[in-house]
Amino acid sequence: MAVTSKWHQHIKRWQSSGLTQAEYCAQQHINVRTFTARLSEYRKLSAADSAALVPVQLEPTKPPSSVTAPTTATMVLTHAHGHRLELSPPVSAAWVAELLRCLA
Repeated sequence: MAVTSKWHQHIKRWQSSGLTQAEYCAQQHINVRTFTARLSEYRKLSAADSAALVPVQLEPTKPPSSVTAPTTATMVLTHAHGHRLELSPPVSAAWVAELLRCLA
């Protein structure tokens, strides 16, 4: 069953009530299991809706000064939460774009 506007309103009111789910449901004459099921669906939808592209900063890596052979830069994608993804030079832009589409 989809999360209707009625359930969305109940969830928002419960979240701001300071009550447990059982207390809120008793006050509203709602079945606790039904409420829990709608809350679970709501959270899944909210998680899916929150997927988005985030800005990243590309920083070229500097080889140690003792290295004399030519080196290639590694692409580093850094997420706002500190996650890092290091990609070697042969990775194509098309592959990175597909990766980002899959993660969205």
